[in-house]
Amino acid sequence: MKTNLLKRFSKYLSYATTSDENSTTYPSTNSQLVFGDFLVKELKEIGMQDVQKDEFGYVTATLPSNCNKKDIPTIGFIAHIDTAPDMPGIAAPRIIENYDGKDIVLDKESSTILTLEDFPELENYKGETLLTTDGKHLLGADDKAGIAEIICAMEYLIQHPEIKHGTLKVAFTPDEEIGKGVIHFDVAKFGCNFAYTMDGGAPGELEYENFNAASAIINVQGRNIHPGYAKNKMINAQLIAMEFNALLPEAEKPQYTEGYEGFFLLVKMEGTVENASLTYIIRDHDKEKFEYKKETIGKIASFLNSKYGENRVTYTVKDQYYNMREKIEPVMHIISLAEKAMLEAGVKPLIMPIRGGTDGANLSFKGLPCPNIFAGGHNFHGKYEYVSLQAMEKATNVILNIARLAAE
Repeated sequence: MKTNLLKRFSKYLSYATTSDENSTTYPSTNSQLVFGDFLVKELKEIGMQDVQKDEFGYVTATLPSNCNKKDIPTIGFIAHIDTAPDMPGIAAPRIIENYDGKDIVLDKESSTILTLEDFPELENYKGETLLTTDGKHLLGADDKAGIAEIICAMEYLIQHPEIKHGTLKVAFTPDEEIGKGVIHFDVAKFGCNFAYTMDGGAPGELEYENFNAASAIINVQGRNIHPGYAKNKMINAQLIAMEFNALLPEAEKPQYTEGYEGFFLLVKMEGTVENASLTYIIRDHDKEKFEYKKETIGKIASFLNSKYGENRVTYTVKDQYYNMREKIEPVMHIISLAEKAMLEAGVKPLIMPIRGGTDGANLSFKGLPCPNIFAGGHNFHGKYEYVSLQAMEKATNVILNIARLAAE
């Protein structure tokens, strides 16, 4: 199976599928549609049924039940097509067989090194086959590892009909990385009782809690006056923007938080004396704390307006997704099923909150309970990304076990 996983994964990485948060189309980039066409071809070749790509770029397929037992749930497995816009995503993976447990030089020219000091979890993969970046691009394990695992699992079930399973469905979605992955997804048409996204990190990760998420855009209107004559006249929008950021809680920044702790992240800032803008993402698992964080944005804006003049600072806060926990807790048997599947695959379940979001969060609120399972990768969204081939094989086996156990 490892050979098949490596072959598929490497092929998928040759497709540039970076999403674009500034695009007005859906999906946001045409390259995702091109890759979707390739996945349609692959799914048909392995023998999946009802394979299609709709107008929004969603690729779906069905593996019919092969047993007569009634009341077997229809289960979905989901991964996303796009890669993060943080860095370019086309590069052949570097393959390190029988990893020796030492630092890995990714790019000599830029002295980009995957070190044990910075990334101690590397020790867990000594002796395994690692797939890393070239030090200049994303690897794309987020989430092409998930796609490879799902397709390899479906192919294995088709080739081994002695493994009994109910109806299984797969879906590959665009634009997950920019928070738009399932806005057009037809849950009723997909027709599953529940599903799993294969979009987590290290082996064992099983997640049914995620951040509540919002974005905030702060605009500051200044007054530009020739600096030689600026006294009591100039209002520097950039300085007010800096003051706004300084008034946010210092301890509630990503670099100081972990576990269930939320944060404000300044993701973009632009400005001149005349105009300045700040773009934030706001995250918290706790709904009350999440609401308080959004209120904090308004309070700071009001304070600065009282100091510098009415409407000097304006803002827009927009909710993006919510914590799926409230939708999963009534159906915790789907978590128990995944736990058992992991244990039978030789993987210790690690139930933890997602310090991020997945398509599963929005799908859960659309009526499809959808926790998240590990895909095996580390250091997503950057040049230090890597994945173990053995971890991908474990994820594939978890999918196989879920299918089999649900039919027993």
